[in-house]
Amino acid sequence: MRFNAKENKMKSALGVVLIPFVVLSLVACEQAVKTPQPEADPTPAPTPALVSGIDIDNMDTSIRPGDDFFRYVNGNWLKNNPVPDDRSSYQAFSVLHDAAQENVRDIIEAAAASTHPIGSDEQKVGDLFTSFTDMEARNKTGLAPLHRVWDEIDAVADHDELAVLFASMNQRGYNMPFGLDQYADFQDPNFYMIHTWQGGLGLPDREYYLKEGEKDEEIRTQYVAHVVAMLNLAGLEDEDAKANADLIMQLETRMAAVHMPKEETRNIQKLYNRVNTDELDDLMPNFNWSGYLETSGVDHLDWIVVTMLDHMQSLDGIIVDTSVEDWKIWLKWISLHGSAAYLTEAIDQQHFSFFGTVLTGREEQRPLWRRGVNIVNANLGEVVGKVYVKKHFPPEAKARMQELVANLVKAYEVSIRNLEWMGEETRAEALDKLSKFDPKIGYPDVWRDYSALTIKPDDLYGNIRRSNQAEYQRKLDRQGKPVDRNEWQMNPQTVNAYYNPPLNEIVFPPLFCSRHFLTWPLMMR
Repeated sequence: MRFNAKENKMKSALGVVLIPFVVLSLVACEQAVKTPQPEADPTPAPTPALVSGIDIDNMDTSIRPGDDFFRYVNGNWLKNNPVPDDRSSYQAFSVLHDAAQENVRDIIEAAAASTHPIGSDEQKVGDLFTSFTDMEARNKTGLAPLHRVWDEIDAVADHDELAVLFASMNQRGYNMPFGLDQYADFQDPNFYMIHTWQGGLGLPDREYYLKEGEKDEEIRTQYVAHVVAMLNLAGLEDEDAKANADLIMQLETRMAAVHMPKEETRNIQKLYNRVNTDELDDLMPNFNWSGYLETSGVDHLDWIVVTMLDHMQSLDGIIVDTSVEDWKIWLKWISLHGSAAYLTEAIDQQHFSFFGTVLTGREEQRPLWRRGVNIVNANLGEVVGKVYVKKHFPPEAKARMQELVANLVKAYEVSIRNLEWMGEETRAEALDKLSKFDPKIGYPDVWRDYSALTIKPDDLYGNIRRSNQAEYQRKLDRQGKPVDRNEWQMNPQTVNAYYNPPLNEIVFPPLFCSRHFLTWPLMMR
């Protein structure tokens, strides 16, 4: 199971944000945190002037609305808010995200500034942040942690052992040719399913390898050059780095060609393919399923969901057709690629020069402390979230929002009952779904337990891999149990929201309780 990039792709395939709820949440949360007003003066107050809510200062009235309505409304905002060099876009989310990071930074640095008992939440937060931001220590450590992984790779003798290594590296968060994840069962969301998901690509998705055009060819050329540079920085300059980079590109292109197109991953029926574990050999006869499932800790299951059947069938041939020695070259690359942000400054910068500058147009990285905040949020998010909501989202705000949403659901029920165009069978289904709707506001009722995770102040690479393994084990331990409906897939300090179809839930963190959310337009390069 891997619950980072692949889990995000699953959310992308299954989830949407409901904007009407967003708008209402903004109003509700603002009302909830208003300062109590003094008793009313008996003297009648003058009638206040009507205010439209439109910020005229953001408009550029020199432009005719019929020629360019967007710039007519937002022109001055665009002029006054250029895209920063460390961003590829700038929008309301960006402003709120930066403000949230500053608030979270205060919490993290307070933890890092003092000595705390080993194993405490404060120790883990402070030491994880320190391990990321202490670039001098990272440079001194170099690639020693990665070399231990490369020793594992070099020890693989055949394709059966290769399958076992795929499973082991998947647990640690590496992007393998396919991964094993956990999600609420598509047909019975009361329980979890174990499912496969396609992977193995260094570039963002299959189109980068297959799309034709001068720009696409140039990106692929620069990607190969990037791989060469990374291999050389990793100490492989004595080997033929260019030949290895070409081999890596060819192998990834073969895998990309059999990936399911991303638009098809939205088809839940097509993804839900239950396969008995004793029949997996029929699907991929050359793959060591026994070793893979045992190493993954799921060999006791009767079945798993194979989301991309065609992909897995084709991947079986690619795996066996590729020599173990060639797979070792690719595995060393993918482990380097997936660890670049946790190694030396030179490797981190080279990684950014391609994925930040070439692919997204950013001219410089975000400040180190902001990236450190992201690392803490990604690995200890609810530890920070507990402190965050105490400071920035009082209980009365959550209670007020819950009351408003409850009233909204009642109004929605009345609307459904009175719809003239809706058939009775459809109406019954709609009312049943509405009765099971679960809005989650502000923060979880039950906070996540990170006690199994060990964090050290001088071992960033190890911290990240242990975090991935702890999360993997957490998911594994609950397999076969009812779905935890208290769980959030987003931290309270996150600037976003999501709807989760299998559980029929919508989740709004506190930062949607800002009237500024709808006041700034989207601006992209």
